[in-house]
Amino acid sequence: MSEETPMMKQYKQIKSQYEDTFLFYRLGDFYELFFDDAVKAARELEITLTRRGSKNEQHIPMCGVPYHSAEQYISTLIEKGYKIAICEQVEDPKTAKGVVKREVVQIITPGTIMEGRAIQDNENNYIAALYPFQDGTAAFVKADLTTGETAGAVLDKDIREWKREITRTDLKELVIPAFFDTGSLGMPSLVYSVEEETELQEEFHHLYPKDADKKVETAFALLTNYFSRTQKRSLAHLQPLFVYRPKDSMQLDLHSRRNLELTETMIDNKKKGSLLWLLDQTVTAMGGRLAKKWLEEPLLDVREIQNRHSLVQSFLDFYFEREELRERLRHVYDLERLAGKTSYGNVNARELVQLRRSLQELPDLFGILENLNNLYMQELTGRADDFSDLRQLLEESLKEDPPISITEGGLIKEGYHDELDQYKEASKNGKDWISSLEQKEREATGIKSLKVGFNKVFGYYIEVTKPNISYLPEGRYERKQTLTNAERYVTPELKEKEAMILGAEENSTELEYQLFIEIRDKVKEYLHALQHTARIISEIDVLQGFACVSERQQYVRPVFSHHRRLRIEEGRHPVVEQMLEQGEYVANDISLDADNEMLLITGPNMAGKSTYMRQIALISIMAQAGCFVPAQNAELPIFDQVFTRIGASDDLTAGQSTFMVEMLETRQALSMATPDSLILLDEIGRGTSTYDGMALAQSIVEYLHEEVGAKTLFSTHYHELTTLENSLFRLNNVHVRAVEENGEIVFLHKVEKGKADRSYGIYVAKLAELPVEVLDRAETLLKQFEGSPSVKTDAAAAVETKQEEEQSPLPEAEPEKAQQLKLFSDSGETTLEQKEEEETIRKVLHELKSTDVLRLSPIEALETLYKYQQKLKS
Repeated sequence: MSEETPMMKQYKQIKSQYEDTFLFYRLGDFYELFFDDAVKAARELEITLTRRGSKNEQHIPMCGVPYHSAEQYISTLIEKGYKIAICEQVEDPKTAKGVVKREVVQIITPGTIMEGRAIQDNENNYIAALYPFQDGTAAFVKADLTTGETAGAVLDKDIREWKREITRTDLKELVIPAFFDTGSLGMPSLVYSVEEETELQEEFHHLYPKDADKKVETAFALLTNYFSRTQKRSLAHLQPLFVYRPKDSMQLDLHSRRNLELTETMIDNKKKGSLLWLLDQTVTAMGGRLAKKWLEEPLLDVREIQNRHSLVQSFLDFYFEREELRERLRHVYDLERLAGKTSYGNVNARELVQLRRSLQELPDLFGILENLNNLYMQELTGRADDFSDLRQLLEESLKEDPPISITEGGLIKEGYHDELDQYKEASKNGKDWISSLEQKEREATGIKSLKVGFNKVFGYYIEVTKPNISYLPEGRYERKQTLTNAERYVTPELKEKEAMILGAEENSTELEYQLFIEIRDKVKEYLHALQHTARIISEIDVLQGFACVSERQQYVRPVFSHHRRLRIEEGRHPVVEQMLEQGEYVANDISLDADNEMLLITGPNMAGKSTYMRQIALISIMAQAGCFVPAQNAELPIFDQVFTRIGASDDLTAGQSTFMVEMLETRQALSMATPDSLILLDEIGRGTSTYDGMALAQSIVEYLHEEVGAKTLFSTHYHELTTLENSLFRLNNVHVRAVEENGEIVFLHKVEKGKADRSYGIYVAKLAELPVEVLDRAETLLKQFEGSPSVKTDAAAAVETKQEEEQSPLPEAEPEKAQQLKLFSDSGETTLEQKEEEETIRKVLHELKSTDVLRLSPIEALETLYKYQQKLKS
């Protein structure tokens, strides 16, 4: 067995403490990886896998990445969900005895990465902790290390609320205590289980509100302890914890955000085509992040909403000031993340120059805002710092275009520090002397090919080709290096100047680094003021963006009703009207109040029912986020929640069919909605048989009408349901109009009172260019079905009015008189097994006929169907 080298022993000892990470082990200018780490990293990063070998070490797989470009490789691994431990030399190799001491100085995870490609300018990089308690509640705390933002809440005894809060936050990582089984959350790729550490460390006490719930403190401690263990450095940029209640903003579950395409499209998960794509007219990166947050968390407080609307109006009234403001904002960099990197210790000189340029814009920027004469604006900007002292420091100290590296000099302006100026002058004078040395030596020796040069190993030298060596005077030139065709020499004068130059350069570089650290530490003193100003600028940026899109698209300022009225004149879908390549968007009205809470929407396929429903929700979300809305006039209630079930989708990974997903999403609305909610349900029941679907659809409509009382838009192709208008007094029929002209269907996309009489599904199939034979056969069958009295009678029976059912319950069917298809041939003898099967079918039919399906809740209906199915299968 071969003996391991001291270095490999050190590597293995450190790696044993970080088994679940890639260990980036610093060797000179490279981070090296060994053994399984090397094999996996080479595959994931597509770099060369080599082997380390000597008489003591045989066949050790290894690969490496350059230190100066490690960031891109780290980002790649982070994006793939891996963790990385950065192992650095922590003592000077010149003074080390034996192997240089190394330690892990940081663990980088998806939620704690601070820079690189994995960090998107307009996206927060959230990490959160979830801590469940024995009483069924949980505490949830989220943070963005890149900006220092922290927020936390206590969640109710409902895992659906847990999942809603987690998915709303768009997490990169979720920290949980080791005892918690996360299977019910259904998001294993996000989760990191940690040992229970719930004692809040002293360094974070000042961040925790004294009057906040102790449950939130437990989750906050879990998260901050995880930070301390992985980051191993000061986290002074963390902002005080903001404790919130999830129900303080409009609640939008994952399905609703997806169906409404708030921040990304359903088809390709891209920003283009989403509401955020349209409304995000921000100029700064921090404004872009806030715009996304506002759309995902619309306000419930009318006063706060109206403050935002007042600023949008001011930006509309002061066009030239708004345009000048946008120009100023273009020169404001990401103050939140610059502050975070400064505190974190990884800010460079170029980034501090970006900070300087940003601060230089603030006086003029706030001067523009004062001209708007808006009380809320004055309240916002009145709390901002002008940073004159910090701006002066950065202007006097840092060069305009410094290098990225902070350890190689070239950072500090002349005149900032006397000693540094002396070193630079000595270095400059020495180099001037060196540059003139070559000509002097040529004249003194008569050797025209003589050269003066420099390299990092041998320093300065005089190079003479071998045929000319005899022309050198004796005693003055000292041989330094022999080449194939030349000799290199030094002289006493050259050695003296070299010592002065190199000493001055080394001293200058070290002093510049020290001065930069001092400047960085001075910037740290302004951390919280910078973060506060960043929040103000972000809010201003979002609202001026809302004004830009409102002006361009001719949006109006909504008003809010204290009587739960919803009245929209000439409302439009904000994104669809923008995406139309030809034609004009057809605007529509809607009116809902205490006497008219529900609309049952019928009409042809492709006529625009789903678009009409979505635009109502999007208008409400835009208004409560602080934007004006696409309409001629808009009076809106404040919605506490929006639920949508629009479009067909399944979840094969969870073993759920399209219909099951439909039912689960519908259950969310039925069980969680309040009278102040908005519910959009599209084609409920079409994922199962006609009668099953119709029965469920009617039962759901009745339950929403009688038990929930929320504003509801319910679209359907079950025209038989339109009779519900007669028995449900707060429900009204509307339809999307279409007309026939010369045998062609023209969709008018206009919503009108009353019910539709046809769905025109075959015409839509024609537009899809199905084979002519299929279309002709479908037309024939449709005429047969429409002319069949049994079809009409059965359909009507499925939706008979509710009053009649209550007065006269359905009589029990008599099995011996029941008409049914024969399942077995009349010829030959019937086996015992066949008789038992026939008897089972008769019993199921009897039970089914005697079941009052219209009194079943959606879940009870599913359970009943499942029971009968199991009986038949057995």
